[in-house]
Amino acid sequence: MELLDWLVLGFTLVTIVAYGTWKTRNSRSVQDYVRGGNQSQWWTIGLSVMATQASAITFLSTPGQAFHDGMGFVQFYFGLPIAMVIICMVFIPLYHRLNVYTAYEFLEKRFDLKTRTLTAILFLIQRGLAAGITIFAPAIILSVVLGWNLTLLNIIIGVLVIIYTVSGGTKAVSVTQKHQMAVIFGGMFTAFFLIISYLPEDITFSNALHIAGASKKMNILDFSFDLENRYTVWSGLIGGTFLALSYFGTDQSQVQRYLSGKSVREMQLGLMFNGLLKVPMQFFILLVGVMVFVFYQFNPSPLNFNPLATETVMNSEYAKDYVALQEQQTALFTAKKDALANNYRKDDVRLNAYILESNTKLDSLRVLSKSYIKKAAEAQNVSVETNDKDYVFIHFILNRLPRGLIGLLLAVILSAAMSSTASELNALATTTTMDLYKRNVGEVPSDSTVKITKWFTLAWGIVAIIIACVAYLADNLIQLVNIIGSIFYGNVLGIFLLAFFFKQVKGSAVFTAALITQVIVITLFLLDFFEYINLPYLWLNFVGCFIVMALSFILQQTTKLNKYAR
Repeated sequence: MELLDWLVLGFTLVTIVAYGTWKTRNSRSVQDYVRGGNQSQWWTIGLSVMATQASAITFLSTPGQAFHDGMGFVQFYFGLPIAMVIICMVFIPLYHRLNVYTAYEFLEKRFDLKTRTLTAILFLIQRGLAAGITIFAPAIILSVVLGWNLTLLNIIIGVLVIIYTVSGGTKAVSVTQKHQMAVIFGGMFTAFFLIISYLPEDITFSNALHIAGASKKMNILDFSFDLENRYTVWSGLIGGTFLALSYFGTDQSQVQRYLSGKSVREMQLGLMFNGLLKVPMQFFILLVGVMVFVFYQFNPSPLNFNPLATETVMNSEYAKDYVALQEQQTALFTAKKDALANNYRKDDVRLNAYILESNTKLDSLRVLSKSYIKKAAEAQNVSVETNDKDYVFIHFILNRLPRGLIGLLLAVILSAAMSSTASELNALATTTTMDLYKRNVGEVPSDSTVKITKWFTLAWGIVAIIIACVAYLADNLIQLVNIIGSIFYGNVLGIFLLAFFFKQVKGSAVFTAALITQVIVITLFLLDFFEYINLPYLWLNFVGCFIVMALSFILQQTTKLNKYAR
């Protein structure tokens, strides 16, 4: 990081925070603070919805996911357009007609207070955890690669978000997210075209795609029903649809984004805009990761992209073993580079087979290197992340991009963290105020409600910072966020589907079924985590939704039979 990078980074972040705070300084009524005065147009809603989901984790982890595993992760999003259509047809008209401030307010009108309260609490638990992770994700990675203090980074990101979110509420979140998305798109497109320009002159974009394809990085569609494969067309269409329905239809951090719309039509257009653009956006981000993979076919790369992992093993008794692996990696890279430099032709079957064989051997070296890193960490009694997916893209940014652009790409990462966290804090505070505080305390004047919501925003911001400071790095951060959502979302979606379509089911049956379902889903996740069963986390959304609906019907029928028996 040089002075120019610091200037670009500082100017971008300070401008966004200052503009959001100034633009929404007069948000005094509940309508303005919680629903943005219902002034948002469809493009603002669409960008705000996208910015809420596209956290820093998206721009750090997704390219690394593609670097290691290829484009298959895009299947995770195949169910999203289907979910957008259903939400536009069913959820939005109902929310608008009932004039609700939160999604859970509707559940009391349909069922009862205890069901509303339970669902709101489930949201607060999972979204509170996610808010901490969206701060922690960029902080842990930047702290490792730049040597910045992790706790200080967590606090800085959290405080920046708290400033404008407390000040302007929903309107501040929406206003800033438009500018944050402009920074994000600008930075990612710049990085993409720079990567292409860094490839050898005879390697066209088409050749680059074929080189990636030779190593199976371009395998997008998997129609198998094998549960060993986490991402398939079917898990995306079924599990992904249920996850997207839950997230966009019942998660207050998203519902609050489109409830700020000027009309039902603006809300629907905003969500359809998101549905049409989200899959191509994720495809593009994965493609950036694939191009980084192609770049490193012609340029040397570390055996492990996490610098702390490399430092740990090089300061241990396993240093010689690790150096030996590095020498084997160098030999493989040199031979492969020479072969590719010899006028690469995409129809050269023998060369493409050699590329696959060479990269397969390199993958084996990477796996072996992780075992040495793990042993070194255990010997030194320190915690080190051996999985380096989250470090691939940031390594490329810091070591390959020109000065000034490094600051811009870091601004992209931090802007994404801020935009997603702001939506989460805004929704957490609104749900706490409307679904718990006001519902149990009683009617509160509008200006007092705004003040209370601001205090809850501050409180949740502090909670998120604390969670960020005590979090740990998972196998892959983007998977961690989706796992947390999948544990809770299916259950919540099932409750809403019962409320929408099955009028014969009553509150007591749903409440009991939801409690039982949550215990079952958590148990299933733990059984999979400890490898007693094989159930990819995406399927938890479908399973949770199905179980809560089935149990509700059974309990409702049991109640009826007991009444008849008496």
